Order: sequence, then C-alpha cells, then structure tokens
Amino acid sequence: MTERLRVCLAQLNMHVGAIDANTDRLLAAIARARDELGCDVVAFPELAISGYPPEDLLFHTGMRVRIEQALERVQHAAEGIAVLVGFPEYRDGLIYNAAALFEHGRTRAVYRKEVLPNYSVFDEKRYFAPGDEAVVESLGGVALGVQVCEDIWQPGPCARAHAAGAEALLVINGSPFRIGAQALREEAMKRRVHETGLPLLYVNLVGGQDELVFDGGSAAVNRAGQVVFRAPAFDEGLHVVDLARDARGWDVLDGEVVPAPGVEDSVYGALVTGTRDYVDKHGFPGGVIGLSGGIDSALTLAVAVDALGADRVRCVMMPSRYTSEMSVEDARLQASMLGVRLDELSIEQMFDATLATLGPLFEGFAPDTTEENIQSRCRGMLLMALSNKTGRIVLTTGNKSEMAVGYATLYGDMAGGFAPIKDCSKTLVYRLARHRNARSPAIPERVITREPSAELRADQKDTDSLPPYDVLDPILEYFIEDDLSVDEICARGFDKATVGRILAMVRRNEYKRRQAPPGVRVSRRAFGRDWRYPITSGY
Repeated sequence: MTERLRVCLAQLNMHVGAIDANTDRLLAAIARARDELGCDVVAFPELAISGYPPEDLLFHTGMRVRIEQALERVQHAAEGIAVLVGFPEYRDGLIYNAAALFEHGRTRAVYRKEVLPNYSVFDEKRYFAPGDEAVVESLGGVALGVQVCEDIWQPGPCARAHAAGAEALLVINGSPFRIGAQALREEAMKRRVHETGLPLLYVNLVGGQDELVFDGGSAAVNRAGQVVFRAPAFDEGLHVVDLARDARGWDVLDGEVVPAPGVEDSVYGALVTGTRDYVDKHGFPGGVIGLSGGIDSALTLAVAVDALGADRVRCVMMPSRYTSEMSVEDARLQASMLGVRLDELSIEQMFDATLATLGPLFEGFAPDTTEENIQSRCRGMLLMALSNKTGRIVLTTGNKSEMAVGYATLYGDMAGGFAPIKDCSKTLVYRLARHRNARSPAIPERVITREPSAELRADQKDTDSLPPYDVLDPILEYFIEDDLSVDEICARGFDKATVGRILAMVRRNEYKRRQAPPGVRVSRRAFGRDWRYPITSGY
C-alpha cells in the first residue's frame, strides 16, 4: 500500500485585527479539512490569526492577549488532524513572525521566520526578531520542514531544513500581488527544490488589506521542479495536495494546475478584490462614484460593480458649462449598461456663486487653473455630502499617470476614501477597459476611443498639459519603478526637455500624493507604502 500524506492548503481571506472572527474561520476550515476532505494536515497562511500585515497593532497589549486566547482555541481543535498556522509570537520581550504546529491538542513545534523582508511594502524588521533554528517534524511518516514566506527567497533556511532531515517543505505565505508576482514566486520555489531535492508545498493568503491585495495562487512543486498544483488566483478555497512515498522518497502527486492569469486578467482581479475588501471590511454599505463620461470613471465604475454589485454602487454625473453632450450621453449609457443608479446634478450654480464670492479678490487676474479647480472642488463637495448622508464611501477615479504629475485637484477629484485605479497608468487603464469589455459590455466604445479631456475649460485636451500617454507612461515607469536618472531615461530614446519637465512635475507634486486616498497596488512600485519620497526636497 502506498504511503500518503494528505495536506490541505487553506487559501483564506483573513481580516487584520479581527482575531476572534479569524479564529472562527480557522476552526471551520480545520473541521472541514478533517471531516470532509480527509486531510492529515491543514496549513494556513502567514500570520493567519492576526491577519497580514498587522503593523503597529502588534504593539498593543490587548492584541497579545487575544492572540494567545486564539492559539488555545486552535490548539484544542487540532484533534484528528495536524494544524500549521501563522501567528505573532510574543516571547522574551520580542515578537516573532511564527508558525505553530499543533497535533493531538498540543503544540508539536513553533518555527520562527528567519528572513525578515525590509524593502518595498515590507517593514518586518520594525516588528519582528528573526528566528535561527530549523523546524522539521514527522507527520504521517513524512519529515516536514516548515518555512515562512521570505524564507524560500534565499537558500539558507531551506538548506538548514534539508540538513535537519526534512523530506518535504511546507511553506506558509502572505505574498502580495503585483504584476508578474506568481511567476517570480514559482521561480523561487523551483530554485529551492533544485537545491534541496525536496518537494515544496506553498499556501498563500488571499484578499485585500488597505493598499495590498493577496492573490492566493497556492502551489506545489515536485522533486523534478515542476508545478504540479496551482490554486485559482483571488479565490478562497481549501485545496488538497497529496504527498506519496516512492522508491526515491516523498514527492507531490499531480493535481489540478489552474492556468496563471495574464496581465490584464490578474490586474483586474486585484482591483476588484481590493475594492471589495476595502469596502466590506470597513463596513461601508456601498460606494459613490462621480461618473464623468471619461475612461477613468468608466473603468472605476466597472470595477466597483464587479466588486460590490450594481445595487451597492451609486453614480453622480455633475455637468458644467464645459461638459460635452457626448460625455452626458456616455455616462447615461454606461449606467444603463451596468444597471446602476445615476443622478445628474449641475454644478453651475455652485460654480457661479463661488466665482461671485471670490470676484473682488480675483480682480485683475486672468482665468487660469484656479477656475478649473473650483469646478472639481464643487464636484468633490457634492460627492462627499452624498457619502456622509448615505454612509457609502466615495471611490475616486484618478490613475497613476495623473497622480504622478499632479494632474488632479486636491479636495476635488482627489477627494474620497479609496482609489481603485490609483496604481494603473493611463495606458493600462485603456487595456483594462478593453479586457473588461471582452468579458461582457460594460464601457461604451466611444468612451475608450475618444480623446481624453478633463472638460474644465473650452476644448480642453489632456495633451494641452501633458505629453501623449504613450510617451508619458514609459518615462514615469522608468523613474518611479526603475529609479533611472534623466540621462538614463533619455538614453532609451526620449527627449531630454520632455523628461526633465515630467520628472520635475513628479517631484513637486509629492505633497498632493500624500493627501490622496489609498488604492490598490498592482505595479512594482506604487504610490503609498513602497514610495517614500520627501515632500520637501532640493534634488
């Protein structure tokens, strides 16, 4: 009879700080993995009890007490099945990013994460002390080496587990989404497998947490370095993977390998997941969007409807003297296509009243962007009023290209609670709109093909203020994501005056970005927790 170990990879969406609710979900998953799926082991993601990343909540004494109580509940539930769960461990005045292995209602072992990431969106060295010991425990005849997330991105921890007698590696993770992340993870898994000769099982978190989205993609790699199991992206699930012994030792049996999503599919999935969880985990009844008839608000509306449902999304069209009839028609058409409520509120009276009030102070000044920004702020005030009255959160519609160069109005179109497409360049916005329409009609074709305009003055076009987006966006990517200098960017074929002007706009608009709402991170470097640029700088 073939020796086997059945492992459940519990790809779950946890809620940071909701210790009791998280623990309830863990206990339900333990029972199902044991009683319905017949598993010998269930593995949960990194810091599953607290949610990831818990940040400064870790410093609260009440957090420590709740985590200790939760661990006792999980330990008692580990009957008839072994449980591997991530948690913050408070020990000898230090905090560890740890994984506890429970079986038969007792603690078998505690592994402490050895490699603490401190780059990009990660700042684990602020909170955690590193572990320094391998943990290898025999379960069902298999010596399992336990690892936590970043441990497999460097060879040391896996090599130590191998040296300690591990026959397979079981890794719990809280690895956030960005474009290309799944391929990078699987490359890291394969490197560790090739170095150790051990099969590797990988369970990842799923769901949105502030700016971060965790996309799941739990996987298993066999001794030959082949991905023989991959879970769906962005979906919760309990996934069964079998280890079996052959003449050469233990290996992972073939399972379902769900195709990894393409760029547009994965980014759109991240936007929907991040928006849904931000709204739901905060307890908002829904969202409010200023629908302009342009591409950015159109994509934001499609994301919001897919995330929340049409009945939880409300739109407002707020025309002025500069709003074209085309924009009004397209906004009405999209609202009808998606089945959302659309209200139309003219800002003309507000705009006129504001200009009249400021008239004595503006005497002698020619009209400029001041009057344009007043229109945007009129709209922001109406949206925030509707948000206050209904309890729905305002979803802002700005993209990364605009945020980078400051082509947005403080307390106007930047006013709101969450910015779904904040990390999407304008060119990516168009790609995502096409991608969404390929699934089912959601955005009117004319919205995608017309020339973009803020419609804050007569005959305005975005190109009046900015280079074409197919020029602007690569320059921004080279600077923001690759940290290239003006000369390095110019060496890639761009005009030096244009590059210098764009980078100057990025530098001087940091003060605006600091006041922007959070939004879903999809790129290698998003404005937010992995962009720490000085507001005041002479660089």
